[in-house]
Amino acid sequence: MGEAVEERIKAVLAGVLANGTEPAEIPHDADLVDEYGVDSLQMISFLLGIEDEFDVELDYDNLELDDLRSVRQFGRFVTGLVPAAS
Repeated sequence: MGEAVEERIKAVLAGVLANGTEPAEIPHDADLVDEYGVDSLQMISFLLGIEDEFDVELDYDNLELDDLRSVRQFGRFVTGLVPAAS
């Protein structure tokens, strides 16, 4: 998994948070819900942003809450969908 995937995920997350958080300030292992308080509407915006950023359709049936716990974990999930993205 490339660090580039995680950086792109952090950029999408920072845009959704819209609170002045810079992508570089988001640790790879930060819990998206517990540390950033991502609510359900923000999560939907985040997932739609990921679909746009990586030009994929997420498989919501196979997406687990644990996949969304950190940038690193979600990066693995996204990389599994788009191996060329890494």
